[in-house]
Amino acid sequence: MINNIRTFKSYILKMKSNKILNKIFNKSYKSFTSKTPKVVSITGSSGNIGYAMAFRVASGEMLGKDQPVILNLVDIPEMEPKLLGVKMELEDCAFPLLHKINTTSNLSQGFKDADCVMLVGSRPRTKGMERSDLLKLNGKIFVDTGKAINDNVKRTCKILVVGNPANTNCLIAMKNAPSLPPSNFNAMTRLDHNRALALLASKTNSPLGSIENLVIWGNHSSTMYADIDFTKVGGKDALSLVGKEWYEKTFIPQVAQRGAAIIAARGASSAASAANAAIDHMRDWVLGSKKWVSMAIPSNGSLYGIPKDLIYSFPCTVENGNVKVIEGLKISDFSRNKMDLTAKELMEERKEVENML
Repeated sequence: MINNIRTFKSYILKMKSNKILNKIFNKSYKSFTSKTPKVVSITGSSGNIGYAMAFRVASGEMLGKDQPVILNLVDIPEMEPKLLGVKMELEDCAFPLLHKINTTSNLSQGFKDADCVMLVGSRPRTKGMERSDLLKLNGKIFVDTGKAINDNVKRTCKILVVGNPANTNCLIAMKNAPSLPPSNFNAMTRLDHNRALALLASKTNSPLGSIENLVIWGNHSSTMYADIDFTKVGGKDALSLVGKEWYEKTFIPQVAQRGAAIIAARGASSAASAANAAIDHMRDWVLGSKKWVSMAIPSNGSLYGIPKDLIYSFPCTVENGNVKVIEGLKISDFSRNKMDLTAKELMEERKEVENML
């Protein structure tokens, strides 16, 4: 008798639980099926970074768990067979939010009506190649890319440049897409930001979520400046926890050289972490962030003494898709020197490609 009563109670509870679950499911289902799919274009989709990125986008990690997507996988003609392999794997994952997958080597087709463009594809630097050579080679790619973006994407499209040298590639693409607002273009310094967060968390033995107001200034290169003057760890000043010597002699160079350290360790450049940083950046750009995030954006000449027409990383928040730079921060002499150094490098890069702008 007692066992029968227990079984009956268990059944009633299960039925109630199922009703609740059904309500949640039906609400979620109606939510994501009623939304118009967003078109996301990824260049270099057959490469390691683009490949890692595509599955995260398809799963809803970038634009939200209720936002359907159409993926445009773009790469150079000789990579089209590999694109088909990526497409097949995406299909086999059966992502509920993934409405369609297109593969192409045609930039106009790849960017048609795009809501978000992730520019991953670029030529890597090879042994013996000078940075100026890399700038010129990739510059030609991003001239064509900018023109195709200009003619094909939605006017509200958000374009994130990941392929290096990201800041100057972004400038070239932006200048070759004159019908779009400059604010539609960002370059990625979120990987530097994430690396700095992880190193600081490790040093202070603190959860990553307890760290606020970390800043990456400038170029995504070895001159980038990871600034913790305003950073709090569990509400305490980060600099007081780690000490000036460790900050200047260990933290800054380790963050700047992390990419080289990864290449030395695994024989290849960052892939999963770069894809993750791009997802983080675009998610915050689209969905918003009240926390400070580092974003390389077009400088207007009025912020922190940084010249106009550079793609420079600033501390930002985002609301309704609009990026807002944190203004009025008191800059130390040490920081001023570091910020000017990375700005100088960006000005030199701009000069190298001025015939492409």
